[in-house]
Amino acid sequence: MRRGFGLLQALMIIILVSGILIIAMKYATVSAKQSGDIYLKESAELFMNSAVEMSLLAISGYERNATNGCLSEVNITSPDSRFIADVNITDYYLLKGSNDSNVCKMGSGYKVHDISTQESQGFVMLNITVETNTTNPKNRGKKLKIMRRTLQRP
Repeated sequence: MRRGFGLLQALMIIILVSGILIIAMKYATVSAKQSGDIYLKESAELFMNSAVEMSLLAISGYERNATNGCLSEVNITSPDSRFIADVNITDYYLLKGSNDSNVCKMGSGYKVHDISTQESQGFVMLNITVETNTTNPKNRGKKLKIMRRTLQRP
């Protein structure tokens, strides 16, 4: 009778320890996934900041003329192809009667606001959307989309 009782206790201890290990493995899996998601989101936000700076540089270097008008969108892909940024320039704030204001009014896809102060000349409203590139194997099926609207001056 004593042997059977000892065997039963050993089985209970094995079941208890395996249950604790299963819970620990589930927690480790959730923690690893959460860390990966946080890393992906932080990387996307840093890329978004870079996309804003790159679009401001593109606006500054864009040849504004009667045929081209002003720049209305910029598409940027990260160097490792993990993220794609679509930057839409929705509003230009330009000095009333300036050459830029007259040229930009001929374009489409954005609004030109005439302003009367020199300090506000050149501001732009940007709508930035950053998404994970689903064709990149590094993303492993993870989808992320971050949107931001910001007023900047190139």
